[in-house]
Amino acid sequence: MERTNKLIAMACLIALAAACTRQPAEKASALMAHEDEIARLIDQMTLEEKVNMLHGKHMFSSAGVERLGIADMEYADGPFGIREEMEPHSWNSLGLANDSATFFPTGSALAATWSEELAYRYGEGMGKEARLRGKDMILGPAINIQRLPNGGRTYEYLSEDPVLSAALAVKYTLGTQDNGVAVCLKHYALNNQEDYRGTVDVRVSPRAMHEIYLPPFEAAVREADAYGVMAAYNKVEGDWCSENEMLLGRILRQQWGFRGMVISDWGGTHSTVKAVTSGLNVEMPGQRYLGQALLDSVRAGAVDETIVDERVREILRVRLAIKPIPAGEANLRMTSQPEQQRIAYDVAVNAIVLLKNDAGLLPIDKANVKRVAVIGDNAVRPQSLGGVGAGVKALYEVTPLEGITDRLQGSGIDIKWAQGYPYYTKRDRETRVSPYTNTPDPALMAEAVELARASDLVIFVGGDNREVETEGSDRPSIALPLGQDELLRELALANPNLVTVFVTGGPLDLRAAQQVSRAMLISWFNGSEGGHALGDVLTGAATPSGKLPFSFPLKLEDVPAYSLGVYPQQNPRKQDDVFVNLVGNRREAAPSDGPVADYAEDLLVGYRWYDTRQVPVLYPFGHGLSYTTFGYSDLRAKADGKGLDIEFCLANTGSREGEEVVQLYVARPDSKLVRPLKELKGFRRVALQPGEKKSVRLRVPLERLRHWDEFAEDWAVEPGEAEVLIGSSSQDIRLTQKITITMD
Repeated sequence: MERTNKLIAMACLIALAAACTRQPAEKASALMAHEDEIARLIDQMTLEEKVNMLHGKHMFSSAGVERLGIADMEYADGPFGIREEMEPHSWNSLGLANDSATFFPTGSALAATWSEELAYRYGEGMGKEARLRGKDMILGPAINIQRLPNGGRTYEYLSEDPVLSAALAVKYTLGTQDNGVAVCLKHYALNNQEDYRGTVDVRVSPRAMHEIYLPPFEAAVREADAYGVMAAYNKVEGDWCSENEMLLGRILRQQWGFRGMVISDWGGTHSTVKAVTSGLNVEMPGQRYLGQALLDSVRAGAVDETIVDERVREILRVRLAIKPIPAGEANLRMTSQPEQQRIAYDVAVNAIVLLKNDAGLLPIDKANVKRVAVIGDNAVRPQSLGGVGAGVKALYEVTPLEGITDRLQGSGIDIKWAQGYPYYTKRDRETRVSPYTNTPDPALMAEAVELARASDLVIFVGGDNREVETEGSDRPSIALPLGQDELLRELALANPNLVTVFVTGGPLDLRAAQQVSRAMLISWFNGSEGGHALGDVLTGAATPSGKLPFSFPLKLEDVPAYSLGVYPQQNPRKQDDVFVNLVGNRREAAPSDGPVADYAEDLLVGYRWYDTRQVPVLYPFGHGLSYTTFGYSDLRAKADGKGLDIEFCLANTGSREGEEVVQLYVARPDSKLVRPLKELKGFRRVALQPGEKKSVRLRVPLERLRHWDEFAEDWAVEPGEAEVLIGSSSQDIRLTQKITITMD
């Protein structure tokens, strides 16, 4: 009886917390500044003109109404660089001279900076280059949670953690829209795999959806007033995202207060009546459903014209908030400009992650190293284009070999390159030749081993390329492709002074590489200035400060979706009508004729799974070394009823300047709810000179300590004991303190 009373009391406290922690009304959106003008414009439109705004006009534009002075909407493809100008009705380039853009580091590289400042500058740079091209909306940022390390768009997305992803999404959005260009958050929602992305039906608990997968979208809408959202290809709970009333109506527009426009992914519209009534504004790039079929539906009474008016109103809010650029004023200057190239460099150099550095092999000792062997196809391979989907016609791209050579010029060091392993090409991918079954090329390996033996230092540049990691398909493996493991073993036998640099967008199986490499770095698909950034880190002109935005598992079978047997799926497959997730929730679910993605791991995505289930990883979430060292001390944490105030001392205890990314996790060991072992709740980059100390303050608002109450269908905060954990990674915790979470 006493236990029952305690449970009832706890339930009352949680219910009270839910009532007290509803998010306050949002500040007025800039999208709402022209409502009277919009109403007048809609009154003057014919039905045909309204419907003409609800679908694509060209491959990357949708129509305005010329007679009323409403300009077309011009879209810029690519979240990491403005795509070249395309022919109106195809994917073919126009071949212009001035549309070469800056290739910004891809999404996972940006996330590896753990820098809100750099995320803002990144969006700022994208916005400025889009304006030079006359674009109104960037199709980005891409902010889905990285559920699978081998997902085809892992390189394009940000992180496995919602707090990190949300913070960067907000700043990217602000940076872009502050410079006169709308964002289009993508891909809404739960587009966490590329295999079967056009047919898969995601089954996820409401709690996991709200706590893990939606926060980046919610934050960008609520905190940054994002103007656009792109509906994903997949289904969620039986409905296509482009016609999903739960996602587009109840959550996006009603709960979050979104007032902008929703466009479909290209070819991702599946109906007329359901799509337009659920909240889709623009079908891209054609007009199969929201063209003549919509006109016929209105005239037949299947769709009320007031629905069409509302969809047009939402488009016009964006159109009037973004000043159109006349065609004659676009593409007059080269898209890529020095200011944006500097942003690309700053992101790239802060993204590089030092995984390992035995005996201080790095930075390169120029006094004792006179012959350097740079080995690997990726050392000379540009990464701005490749695979399926968005790419960048880059004005230039500094390769790793170019960057290393440039930074070592004048030092008297002789640099030679050998390919080492073959290039995996577009033709290989299209003919389904797997990069994982290829054995080393004997001639290329022999040449590389001979060069390594004759050198003082070997820098191996391997990993994936943009043909291996590509939109449209997930990698079947996270192994190093093209026989690189065997090549690395032979190189290490020839010369133990082996530095390995991995060009990649996602996690790799680096077990073999770790055994034979004295130093290891992740350099990502790191943009136009990636080679210079790498050269600066290798030579010590810059101190590495990147941190992994996702875990590196030991092997693919350790990943939660693989471990639980819910990925990969088979297509087609009938799904049972009872859904059971990891925490034991059972609920009815409609059968599906296509593949079903059961998010059975529920909240335990990424490090939450590995920590909670005690599954070893090769490198944990948040890991990243430096050429200096940092000391943590004097933690003081308190809860004030509105959140947590954290303060501690961070010291640079080494001999070089550097930046540390401090990470704040919260554990709730006595919670009545099913929770991960710990969760990231805050972070900050801190720059310190040698010997310098700083007091670091972090604030965690109460809203960030919430959970989604599936019964109340609202947020709630559970009062009670908690533990604050401060560290350098999710598994390198330096300071801890117990606190009590209270309510006002």
